[in-house]
Order: sequence, then structure tokens, then C-alpha cells
Amino acid sequence: MNTQALQLFVEVARSGSFAAVARQRNQDPSLVSRSIAQLEAQLGVRLFQRSTRSMLLTEAGARLLDKVQASLEELRGALEEAASAASDPSGTLRMTASVTFGHHCVLPLIKEFRRLYPKIKLDCVLSDDPLDLIASHIDLAIRLGPAISGNLVVTKLLDTHYRVVASPDYIASAPPIHQPSDLTQHACLLFPERIFAPHWQFKLPDGQAEVVTVSGDLILSTGDALRQMALRGMGPALLPHWAILDALDDGRLIDLFPNHQAAAASFNSAAWLVYPSRDYVPKKVRVMIDYLKSHLPQRYAAHTVAALR
Repeated sequence: MNTQALQLFVEVARSGSFAAVARQRNQDPSLVSRSIAQLEAQLGVRLFQRSTRSMLLTEAGARLLDKVQASLEELRGALEEAASAASDPSGTLRMTASVTFGHHCVLPLIKEFRRLYPKIKLDCVLSDDPLDLIASHIDLAIRLGPAISGNLVVTKLLDTHYRVVASPDYIASAPPIHQPSDLTQHACLLFPERIFAPHWQFKLPDGQAEVVTVSGDLILSTGDALRQMALRGMGPALLPHWAILDALDDGRLIDLFPNHQAAAASFNSAAWLVYPSRDYVPKKVRVMIDYLKSHLPQRYAAHTVAALR
């Protein structure tokens, strides 16, 4: 049985689309469709129920998917383990992170990582969409949030602390802001509600907490966009500490509530390293995990204390 055809079947089953798999592989959709048709002919069963609007697994297709996807992962791991047993880490490492975290935390570390591991080719997918790790051939992902669920291996990389910030120009020209409830008198910079609802949470060291419902007429889909608008004096923004510490350090942004913890959804948010569950973790993945864990917490630890005073 052709393992490449089976891998293609798994990808199509997970994405539910010939076209999506073709885009990921940079192939013509007709080639993907033809390969699946050849596999069906070889097995003598129909694997997908096709219509103009959807494509669903048949019962036979569902049984095949259940049997082969774990076996393909084991085979891939065994081949990678054999190839790398006596060599330096090598091969293509495909990793993903959000656009903002990638720009501020991952990309600044790439030059040194490449110096240490020149045989590893990096394929960095910066996207705010939660990609399916298997279907998208992702070796390592960095996900943000209070917790990560699913059949994945998860380890904490870095705690995330949110701060409410504004530029000195905005503070000088806007109504005074002394406490979180004052934000109701300001047009705040907001994420879309599908990302964070406009209810900012605050907590003092003694545990006293409050939730402030904020509003604004500028909604931006990435943290980088919010940061840029805050720097330009467009209003207060709630942002993760790792995206703004440089601007706090040099005074381009001011922490409006230095004595409060702040949060969008949870005070226990973090950046997590996530990779598919497997017995064997390739060297290329292990060295990147170790590199990120040894550099990022250290990079932000000294600043975090100062930013939260």
C-alpha cells in the first residue's frame, strides 16, 4: 500500500476539502482528487461521500482513518529517528505562532538559533487561526490562552501578563484616568469580540477585583495593530506584556494601572508549546523546544517584575 496515498487521504479527511489540501501542498486539486480516486479503486470501497457543497467520510473511510493515522505518525517518527540518530539536528521544522507573538518573541531569536543549528530549515507560519497540527504538517505550535485542550502534548513556555497602556500624548489630552472604572469615559482600542469580549478584568494585590465594560470605535484584529494605534495616541489598549515591554521601558507607553493585575479572559494566561502526541519527538523539535524554554522566560522575567509594580 502506498503510504503517500494514505497520508493524502488523512489530510483530505481532516480538512474535508480537496482544494484545501491542494493549497497546502501547492498542487492542482485534480491531482489530489485523482490520487484519492485511485486509492478507492485499489481498496474497492468509497472513502468519501461527495456533493457540490460538502465531502464527508463514508463508514469505510472513517474506519480507515481511525486505523491509519496513528500508524502513519509512528512510521514517520521511526524514519526520522533512524535518520537523525547519529547526526546533528536537521530537516525542515514547520512551526506556527500567532502573528503578534511571532513578531515580538520568536523572530528575534531566529538568528541565534540558525547559528546553533544550521542544518535545520525553518518554516514559520505566523497565523492567528488555530491550525490543525496534523493536517497542516505542523511540528510545533505556540498557542496563547489559559489552557490548551485536545490530544496534544502541551508544556508551558511563558506566563502572560496583560497591562492597560496608553501613550503620553493621549494621557495629556484625555480625561483623567485614576482607576479602572474611569475607562468607561474613554474610547478604548478593542479586539473583535470573537477574540476578547469588551469586559476588562482587574485585581489588586489584596484580591479585590472588578470588571469594567469598555467601549470604543476602533476594533483591530491583531495585537500589533492595537499596539501601533496605542503608540499613536488613539486610546487605551489591553495588551500582553511581551508585546509592549520595550515601549514601557522607553516611555512611549504608560502603564495606566501599575498596582493592578489586568486580564482579558483569565488572569492565568500563558504561551504554550504544543505538538502532536507521539512516542518519538524528532531532534529538530526537541532542540527548538529547549531553545525557546531557555531563552524566552529569561528574556522577559526581569522586565515582568518592573512592569507589574
